[in-house]
Amino acid sequence: MCESGRGPVYRRATGQEDICPMIRTSIYGAVTAVLLLTLSMVPVSRASAGSAVEINAEVDATLLKFFRTVGSGRELYERAAGVLVFPSVIKAGFGIGGEFGEGALLVGGRTVAYYNTVSASIGFQIGAQARSIIIMFMTPRALASFRRSNGWEVGVDGSVTLIKIGAAGTVDTNNIRDPIIGFVFGARGLMYNLTLEGSKMTRIRK
Repeated sequence: MCESGRGPVYRRATGQEDICPMIRTSIYGAVTAVLLLTLSMVPVSRASAGSAVEINAEVDATLLKFFRTVGSGRELYERAAGVLVFPSVIKAGFGIGGEFGEGALLVGGRTVAYYNTVSASIGFQIGAQARSIIIMFMTPRALASFRRSNGWEVGVDGSVTLIKIGAAGTVDTNNIRDPIIGFVFGARGLMYNLTLEGSKMTRIRK
């Protein structure tokens, strides 16, 4: 049974009380099923790629877009110990909704594993919106911690700092000290005034 306060209950940065891990895992599973059913009926780019080849191609396209959009993006990419790329994360649902997408983890420029991301939410939702997410592990320690996890949740297992892009479309790479940073692309370009809190990344087979 879950209890408030310290112990098995997590508190998110918003100050709202989270639920215990067992219940949270069940919700993630339910949300994944609901979203996959919803996405199968929505005429948008697929959040769940059919094969490793498709995911790899979409990851490459997303990185090229990132390099074109962010002037120092390639420098950050080359500095990172590992880069997790979700080309298309779909936000959709009816009643119980959230986000779902599949992507790949690259180390040394090569794919080493595939992951999905799920983020649950409660409340009436309709339609679908897509965005791309790039998460960079800037230290070997941060990358190793992520890869050891059997389901890594933002805000619980680690924090992701979303990077703000300057007026000239560049990032001051000298001032980045966070071990894990992130970039989110929406239909209108890069977004940073949001959070990835509650997003869970789990390794999958492809």
